[in-house]
Amino acid sequence: MALATIAGGQLTAALKPQLKLLVDDMRERLNADPVQLEEWRTTHRKAVSEQRTATSWTDWSEDQLTQAAVGWLLTSVFVRFCEDNLLLGDTAVWIAGPTPLLRQRAVDAENAFYREHQDSSYREWLERSFDALRSNPATQALVDEHAALNIIAPSSDSVQQLLGFWRQTDNSGELVWSFRDDSLSTRFLGDLYQDLSDFAKKKYALLQTPEFVEEFILDQTLEPALKDRPLEGFKLIDPTCGSGHFLLGAFARLVGQWHQYAPSVELRTRVDSALSSIYGVDLNPFAVAIAKFRLIVAAMKACGEISLMNCPKFTLNLAAGDSLLHGPERGGKEALDFGDVAFDKDAAASGFNYSTENAVILRRILSPEQYDVVVGNPPYISVNDRALNKRYREIYHYCKGNYPLTVPFMEKFFDLAKPGERAGWIGQITSNSFMKREFGVPLIEEFFARKDLRLVADTSGTFIPGHGTPTVILAGRNRDIRHNTVRAVLGIKGEPAPPEEPANGLVWRSLVEHIDEHGYEDEWVSITDLPRDNLRRHPWSLSGGGAVETLSAIDLAMQSTLGAITAEIGRTTVVGEDGGWLYPPATYRRNRSSLPFRHFVAGEDVRDYTIAESTYTLNPYLDSANSNPVGPEAPLIAFLWPLRTLLAARKIFEKSLAERSLPWWVHLESYSRKLRTPLSITFAFVATHNHFVLDRGDKVFNRSAPVIKLPEGASEDDHLRLLGVLNSSTACFWLKQNSQDKGNRAGQRSTGRYAWERFFEFTGTTLQDFPLTMESPLDRARTLDTLARQLSAQDPEAAIKSNGATRTVIDKARTRYTQIRAQMIAEQEELDWQLYFHYGLANEHLTLPVGGAPGISLGQRAFEIALARKRAAGDSESEWFIRHGSTPTSQMPDNWPADYRALVDKRLAAIEANPHIRLLERPEYKRRWAVEPWDTKLQLALKDWLLDRLEDERFWSTQQGTPLPRSVSELAGHFEKEPEFIEALDLWAGQKDAPVAATLVKLLSDQAVPYLAALRYKDSGLRKRAEWEQVWDMQRDEDAGLIKATDIPVPPKYTSADFLKTAYWSHRGKLDVPKERFIAYPDVGRDTDPTPLLGWAGWNHAQQGLALATIYAWRESEGMPLASLVPVVAGIAEVLPWVKQWHSGVDPNLGVDLAEYLSSQLAEKSAAVGVPVQDLSAWRPEKKTRARNPATRKAGQ
Repeated sequence: MALATIAGGQLTAALKPQLKLLVDDMRERLNADPVQLEEWRTTHRKAVSEQRTATSWTDWSEDQLTQAAVGWLLTSVFVRFCEDNLLLGDTAVWIAGPTPLLRQRAVDAENAFYREHQDSSYREWLERSFDALRSNPATQALVDEHAALNIIAPSSDSVQQLLGFWRQTDNSGELVWSFRDDSLSTRFLGDLYQDLSDFAKKKYALLQTPEFVEEFILDQTLEPALKDRPLEGFKLIDPTCGSGHFLLGAFARLVGQWHQYAPSVELRTRVDSALSSIYGVDLNPFAVAIAKFRLIVAAMKACGEISLMNCPKFTLNLAAGDSLLHGPERGGKEALDFGDVAFDKDAAASGFNYSTENAVILRRILSPEQYDVVVGNPPYISVNDRALNKRYREIYHYCKGNYPLTVPFMEKFFDLAKPGERAGWIGQITSNSFMKREFGVPLIEEFFARKDLRLVADTSGTFIPGHGTPTVILAGRNRDIRHNTVRAVLGIKGEPAPPEEPANGLVWRSLVEHIDEHGYEDEWVSITDLPRDNLRRHPWSLSGGGAVETLSAIDLAMQSTLGAITAEIGRTTVVGEDGGWLYPPATYRRNRSSLPFRHFVAGEDVRDYTIAESTYTLNPYLDSANSNPVGPEAPLIAFLWPLRTLLAARKIFEKSLAERSLPWWVHLESYSRKLRTPLSITFAFVATHNHFVLDRGDKVFNRSAPVIKLPEGASEDDHLRLLGVLNSSTACFWLKQNSQDKGNRAGQRSTGRYAWERFFEFTGTTLQDFPLTMESPLDRARTLDTLARQLSAQDPEAAIKSNGATRTVIDKARTRYTQIRAQMIAEQEELDWQLYFHYGLANEHLTLPVGGAPGISLGQRAFEIALARKRAAGDSESEWFIRHGSTPTSQMPDNWPADYRALVDKRLAAIEANPHIRLLERPEYKRRWAVEPWDTKLQLALKDWLLDRLEDERFWSTQQGTPLPRSVSELAGHFEKEPEFIEALDLWAGQKDAPVAATLVKLLSDQAVPYLAALRYKDSGLRKRAEWEQVWDMQRDEDAGLIKATDIPVPPKYTSADFLKTAYWSHRGKLDVPKERFIAYPDVGRDTDPTPLLGWAGWNHAQQGLALATIYAWRESEGMPLASLVPVVAGIAEVLPWVKQWHSGVDPNLGVDLAEYLSSQLAEKSAAVGVPVQDLSAWRPEKKTRARNPATRKAGQ
């Protein structure tokens, strides 16, 4: 038996398959009911027209189905909780119960119900339990007309599965899942809320607020609010209430207050008075259902009751809806000016109401300026839904740029609070992104500049479970500024390791225990009162431990700024819908003779003075500045045709390409000014450290790799001067103090464990303010740039490409690579120390001339020697050395020259004595040189070289030029005669004389995608594919002049969950664009050859169709059962529309009309296999799971 209330994620994991079953069942029922399906589609169209959503029908309906399924599942959880704890009566059971006797009673009652109601089945029986909740005054709010379970009902068959799940027993005959809990804990419902549905978790950014955070925020808001106003009429709201953590915490405190304030008042009245002060709204209906249930149980316990039967109808002020849309406008206005039409806000934005929303209640709850306390943990995500993004931007004044939901909710929280002398208190934990990113400028310099902020606490270094985003806690009041200072908690060092109990983390305990001690400082935080003026300017810096003083010293050395000497900073290109434009180098090499490509640089390609060649973009332009698009007859247009509707729908600044007089096939944004001159400095927009690289042209750069453009005529030396400064540890420190901390990428950000693994967002706006001195490290920067180019030539991929894949070439490249990298590490170290003197942070030059320092390894830099010595003394972590593959060096190497040893000794002394140097010579500001290990890069390079050889077009066609599918064993037979290939294959396999066929099977295992949709996708993907096929048919009608482009809906995007294998998703992506090297033909190879049968991904549609016809002929002649060839025929049917579109007419090489030929082949072969052409798309591979039995009306099965 597992106690469900303390089972943590076990119950959630067990329920996920039940949720999927319910969603699939409801979807099937919906699609089988034409009337209901049309009602849903009409509702979706209305939601789109009323700007409640811009999502596709597939995504929208999936959300609705998920809400309905979760509604049924959760309500069954509520029933089970009530049953096992006898909350609805000592014998009130429907599903199971806490004892064998009661469990049998439930089964007997169910069977009696079926005898009495011959037309009813499992669903109707479960609904009886829901009726019990509905008839009880205390619980009727859980199943009212706005409950999500009313959206659509499941079949009795799936309800039988659900009942069976709850009735499972273990070997001892006890229930697998028991809810019997003397404490009546409902915390487990928070886990369900957060993790039950992956779809909902992503859409709604579901994340629980830990109790210790909620308690601290209530301490800072609710407690002071209660001291200066009466309990009668006191109101607290969480407009992002989730599963109700803040509401439960506030309720408990308010009950205590009522006990003290009015002890003689009847207990139930006191409890309900406390409950009537609690308000909550959440966009997610099942979150609100959970919050309601938890409050009901808490209220029952507070009344001293052990059953809900004796409880009154509690006051529950909770509703599902969008807090950012519902309710009257700020200032009491009932209408909002929208364009040239005045309209009622609820009528326009929530006058279209989902069935789960009660607009009247929402209007009442969300009326502004009525709450004494507003608390919450708003979602941190950006608004991906274009309709909502636009609506929020229109309603909330401070939504600028690419804003996250943090911004409108900041306004909303203050709007809801009372103004005036007894102004309401606002408290929230939220993303700290507004502090540094550009969208936060108006929020800080305009909004907060007029608000009474009382607390700003940096919590980015605390360990908060599940939070992957750095956070800040804010508290304030909805009135103008009353104080000259703001209590601030400044972060110094993050949590050294995830604590066993997060509430007892070292950083968190330091914050909580010393929050009232101005001037307190330890190794974790500084507590201070910041001058209010410090918070009037963007960006905010909440770093303690001397960071402010060092930052001031750097700024004091400023004689110019980067912005003063640059022409522009920013991206050159936004392609818009990356999946349709961006391709791996293999695809580029395969198509470069027929399609225009250009090297595309993303931020992750920019590291350590070099740019990796990992991605190419289709480049629809005739000139190097990307200002003159290709014409409509270019081959590229046909290549992009399947994505036409999607690409035409792209917008920038709310304007379509057509509205900007641009064709649909161009990049969404192309800034030709930045491409007119070849020299640029590009940088990684998001990285743990500063990476700036000099580029010499013929590339385009996206948002994650912006470029710094100097004025026209600037020389290479001008760029190199700047390059050296920007790559220094001084620049790294300055940038991090002024840039957004985005946390780490381990999934558990807010551990704060290692400051050097935090990613920062380095924006062009921030860089413009970077302080420059008159001196620059030109010669050293030139040396580093030269060494970087030499290093790139010795990289495994480049060396193999230039000189061949032999052991001799590889060993020589490895040796030279190691030497060059050691020189670069040494020169970078000299550059860092040179800049300390340039910025006045060190009093003397502590450097050698360019080229004077010996090559050094990671682990041998001065700060690393200091770290190693601390580690030996037990004062420092060793993770820096482990993660970077370096050896801790506490003593200087004996082979170092004497002058270098003496210099490093001086550096170590400066680190000890100089507070500025001590701060800058920390791992978080020093270059990591974190690259893939040589052997890892070698494996990838060998694999790429081998695959390129296997892709040789000559191996994939007959002498007549027709496509030739091949098995892996056939490929092995050919290549085992090529010594260079075999040597490379052995090197890749890591074994001499590796079996060729078996090794090739391994090599190719993730390089092919099946030819047929039914072999690529799960059911969800096939549904999306059907929508895409409908769009393609409509585009053909558009081309024929039968319809307009505006009549064609934008098709949905795929997710990894839509594909049968992760490898397929990795090749195809959100738009299902083929980027694989080979085509897989599973289960249609020769009986005598067990190796995979493959085709070449470079074949066009006609060649793919011919290959399928060839395979059919081969297998038919060998006697393969025709039933096994149905998918091959289905493949011909799937590719035929494209053959007709692009290959009609006589083929000049083959002398036949391939569209006509394949049409006749399809007709002939579909007849042969006995499946009509129109039914071929329904073919599915055989599932290897056991089919469940159909439901029968008998309980207990």
